[in-house]
Amino acid sequence: MCLAVPARVTEIEGARAKVDLLGNVREADLALVADVAVGDYVLIHAGFAIQKMSAEDARETFELLREIGECADDAGGN
Repeated sequence: MCLAVPARVTEIEGARAKVDLLGNVREADLALVADVAVGDYVLIHAGFAIQKMSAEDARETFELLREIGECADDAGGN
């Protein structure tokens, strides 16, 4: 299963960016998405930003991922 996750852009250098994924800083390629600025939220998949998203959509996605994790914990998943 593939999963894209939201991240906030903290630095940009050319087509590369540093992004914050809930406190974890990673590098991402911005070549697939136009007009990304520091502070924007992007959806990251396999190291690539694949679309911009609103801060509200990012927050809702984080909440859903947290809920999924809680359900897996309750069901005895890892």
